[in-house]
Amino acid sequence: MKILSRYILKEHLSPFFLSLLVVTFVLLIDRAIDLMNTIIEKRLDIGTVLQLFGLSLPYMLSLSIPMAVLVATILTFGKLTVDRETIAMKASGINIYSLLGPLFIAAILFTGLMVYFNHYFLPNTNHKLKNLTVKIAYYRPMTIIKPKEFTTISDYTIYTEENLNDELKNVLVYDRTQANFPRIITAQKGRIVQMDKGNSLQVILQNGEMHNRNEQEKGKYQVTKFETFTVNIRDLAVGMDFGESGYRSDREMTYNQLVADINNKKQELTNQKLEITNLQKRLEELQKQPDDYAKSVETRRLSIMKSMAEDQYKEILENLRSLQVEYHKKFALAFAIIIFVMMGVPIGLMTRSSGIGMAFSVSSVIFLIYYIALTGGEQLADRALMSPFLSMWITNIIFFIIGLWLIHLSIHEKQLINLNLLQWKLSHRKAKPEETPDEIIH
Repeated sequence: MKILSRYILKEHLSPFFLSLLVVTFVLLIDRAIDLMNTIIEKRLDIGTVLQLFGLSLPYMLSLSIPMAVLVATILTFGKLTVDRETIAMKASGINIYSLLGPLFIAAILFTGLMVYFNHYFLPNTNHKLKNLTVKIAYYRPMTIIKPKEFTTISDYTIYTEENLNDELKNVLVYDRTQANFPRIITAQKGRIVQMDKGNSLQVILQNGEMHNRNEQEKGKYQVTKFETFTVNIRDLAVGMDFGESGYRSDREMTYNQLVADINNKKQELTNQKLEITNLQKRLEELQKQPDDYAKSVETRRLSIMKSMAEDQYKEILENLRSLQVEYHKKFALAFAIIIFVMMGVPIGLMTRSSGIGMAFSVSSVIFLIYYIALTGGEQLADRALMSPFLSMWITNIIFFIIGLWLIHLSIHEKQLINLNLLQWKLSHRKAKPEETPDEIIH
């Protein structure tokens, strides 16, 4: 029994790593298509490109690992069925499900590993990827300026008729750094130089003029001509690094950060609700007073304060819901491994096909349905139509029930679909009718 259990577990290794490689490669190709324009436009060096794809890899693995488990399980048990090994086990009085203890233990351990991966490793790489993406936006600054478009960088807005071969022509700059009225700078041509590793830019303008409006003397307007003038745009990426500091979205938060932020949001909700209650009480007490101008002004003030407090309450509630969805999503996606093993075993036994194409096809359909349902649940939770817990776990619950039903069918020797028979009929559809071979039927 132990030998057979180890054999079944061992049979999963090769198809798992093969399917993991294929699925991850497909996701990488999709990511490469998205990034190709940025890579070419920014002329990124090979080190930056590798770093960009390396930091994108963990997110792909969070999706490809559960799917690879499903593919490996279907393929392994399909092969066991095609090779008649399951028949030999049954003839020896062995229930194949009694041999799956080590497989489910491995699935549970893998799930625990994915919980850690999703809650700690993945958020940190997402945070680093975001910082790198922001920094890349300032690589090759000439590519930031689009011809015949207004481009805002910090407190400056830049417009140019042409951006050709690293040279700007007919440039217009709005400088909002010095006064209430922007300083307008025009030039026949110019260029941009990147400084301080992308944290600062120099806009070097030639043959132009500056237009200033004097705030002290409203009727005074000053025009200054120049041959060369430099606009320094500083502190574009202050504080951006690959460390733990800086703002993090919910997908960049580790488990501890998510829990702390969720607790903070709950406390904020309690305080905000208390403030709304107090304002409502003050309004009710105010209504008991005789009508006069002071009462009217105070009623309006308190009503505005209450309305603002209610809007803030809704905003905090939306943020809390988003955090809770992300918290449960990371757990649910990890526990999908156990669910997929439960579904993969009976599907592999009932489809009776050892072809890797079949395993990928069936797995892709199942995972696509799973991911669409998970994404749909996330949207329902964001719209407050479903609780964050239920929205993220309902898909696992439904798939768990389907898995139990499939196991019940496989125990009673039911066949989901005979792919070998289907393939034989398709290949012989134009030939004369003939009796289907027993090895195809069985």
